[in-house]
Amino acid sequence: MNTLDDDFLEHLRSIFKVEAAEHLQAIAAGLLELEKAPAPAEQPLVVETVFRAAHSLKGAARAVNLGEIESLCQSLEDTFAAWKRKEVSRSPIAFDALHSRLDAITAAMSAPKPARQPHLGTAPEWPPSERPVRHPQVASQPAFAQSLPQSAGTAEKGLGLGESVRISVARLDARLVEAEEMLAVKLISGQRVTDLGQLARRFEAWRQEWAAVEPHARALRQQVDRPAPGRIAQPAAAPWARLLDFLDWNHEQLRWVENQMAALTRSAEQDRYAVGKLVDDLMDGSKKLLLLPLETICASFPKLVRELCRDQGKEADLHILGEHVEIDKRILEQMKDPLIHLLRNSVDHGIETSAERARRGKPARATIKLEVTQLSGNMVRLTVSDDGAGINTGRVRAAAVKRGLVSPEDAAALGELETQALIFRSEVSTSPIVTQLSGRGLGLAIVWEKATKLGGSVSVESEEGAGTTFRIDLPATRATFRGILVEAAGRVLVVPTTQVERVIRARPDDIQTVEGRETLAFGGRAVALVWLADVLELPSSECSEVAATGVPVIILGDRDRWVAFAVDKVRGEQEILVKPLVKPLSRVRNVAAVTVLGGGEVAPILDVADLLKSAQRAAGAARPRTAGAASTPAESKAASILVAEDSITSRLLLKGILESAGHNVRIAVDGMEAFGLLRAGSFDLLVSDVEMPRLNGFDLTARIRADKKLAELPVVLVTALESREDRERGIDAGANAYLVKSSFDQSNLLEAVRRLV
Repeated sequence: MNTLDDDFLEHLRSIFKVEAAEHLQAIAAGLLELEKAPAPAEQPLVVETVFRAAHSLKGAARAVNLGEIESLCQSLEDTFAAWKRKEVSRSPIAFDALHSRLDAITAAMSAPKPARQPHLGTAPEWPPSERPVRHPQVASQPAFAQSLPQSAGTAEKGLGLGESVRISVARLDARLVEAEEMLAVKLISGQRVTDLGQLARRFEAWRQEWAAVEPHARALRQQVDRPAPGRIAQPAAAPWARLLDFLDWNHEQLRWVENQMAALTRSAEQDRYAVGKLVDDLMDGSKKLLLLPLETICASFPKLVRELCRDQGKEADLHILGEHVEIDKRILEQMKDPLIHLLRNSVDHGIETSAERARRGKPARATIKLEVTQLSGNMVRLTVSDDGAGINTGRVRAAAVKRGLVSPEDAAALGELETQALIFRSEVSTSPIVTQLSGRGLGLAIVWEKATKLGGSVSVESEEGAGTTFRIDLPATRATFRGILVEAAGRVLVVPTTQVERVIRARPDDIQTVEGRETLAFGGRAVALVWLADVLELPSSECSEVAATGVPVIILGDRDRWVAFAVDKVRGEQEILVKPLVKPLSRVRNVAAVTVLGGGEVAPILDVADLLKSAQRAAGAARPRTAGAASTPAESKAASILVAEDSITSRLLLKGILESAGHNVRIAVDGMEAFGLLRAGSFDLLVSDVEMPRLNGFDLTARIRADKKLAELPVVLVTALESREDRERGIDAGANAYLVKSSFDQSNLLEAVRRLV
């Protein structure tokens, strides 16, 4: 065969692969349907469908000289023909063998070069009583002719002779990138309008100034033209007249420039609108070129669930809903593995055995659902649910404690939703053993990481004994997105809008100290507050402090873990074009990509998942940021501090630490004595234990807040009570800081004192 024939054959084989994928999907779906034992009236139709698909696939393989695939298809066809004639029964062994042959065909299609000899693999064989018998078939036309209509029809579409044209994804990607680049033109056009608007405002300021001095210029003109006796001599009037003539000329020139500027501004505004609409339409149309229905990646999922159930002796049906909803191909490719992880998780952890389900009064066959729904805007929701055993929160807590993610006390204080969210942490697994399928605690961590990197979010709801539902909210397209522009340490940074929980302004009174860490109250609990510049390890700017008017804060994360990031300024929200990082910067901590703003600035797009991890390391290490805060202990002013502590050892320790820092300290042995001293004297701050006789620290703090004279007194609680409920109780009572003795560090105490006095 010459080179031209080889090239033509390769072209035909590329078309064959598309056709073969459709036939294989039809056969796999038919086999799964037959395994469910449909109504007797429907079975012949399903058998006829898979038989025709196998026959067509065999003919197409013969047409492109793929002998191995042709032989495998012949074995499929023989079996389906025997089923049509009802010569053999449809047993589980037969279904396993047929699925194995489908896998062999798929593997042969993926091989670099087709093998010359057929290879049937190691699929299980039928028992002699069930083995199909070959019957000679009289074909009305050669096999090549039988297969030609399908291949020719596909080729016709592929060559653009029908209603569609086949084009490589690489070319579509290239066109989409070019269309995305037009977003920069739209942003620059908008920036030009903004610049012209600023220039117009300068002209307005000039006009106001001119209006203020114009009467004086007219009066001076009158004096020059008709001088009063003894006022301005004629020779001296000449320079003034020249200056006044220039002012008149200058005024006319500036008025002309102002009018031209107004006309240019109107024209630029019209251009911005026209260009913006064209770019939006072009990008929307280009994005749709890469939109594919969910069914393009989930065709193999029913077969996957079947095989997983067979391996574990379970029974389950997978129902796929909304498979025609379209999503960006690149997002679908990224989410295929996470969806497989969720399906594996449902089979391995969620679905019970048939015997166990029967004992619980459930149907023997479990139900797993994969559903995609369109949300408002550019978002879609992928939902994977099952009616299995649900999440055993006790095992989750034990696994998290074993891995050191939470302390036993904190684990015991976690609610159901917070505990369920721990399954997304790396190495958290409730499987008692490590198997090929599960036990490493990585699957759900991958799901969370993939979703967040795509600008989405993941949540889980479970009821023990009733089932589990995972929800993944994702953008339908990923080329552009809405981003919030912030400034930190003099740099412009972008945070994806979909991952921002709230943007607020925090005043100094809103910031509390818990265990030496600055926190904000949000969502009914204390949220760690860190400075974005500290997390990114950027040099602090002069304005990076909590002024009296407050500091801008963006809250990132989900209901499992929120972190508040303080920034210097929030610029606003705008559409962002993603520019992926390239080598050697293909992986930069805390940075997902970059973008070019309308003014030409290159701004990093922050990786929120990385930021949350980095914030855990940065929390507690931040510098004092209150306005006018001292940079060293020696610079802090001496304060009058009352220490309330019933333990003599703790009293002496606290007194020594505070006096060493230059403060004046008085002692109270319990809460009642401390309240009396506060009412009688004048103190800048109270440091109190919680568990004390007569009046404990919580009640003492509440009394202070209720007293008009003492209501503004800063209170620091130092206690051995470290549960979350106790911390929240202290904050609710009005404490400004809550330090735990088990992790006590004198620097934390001194830092709290410096910040509060």
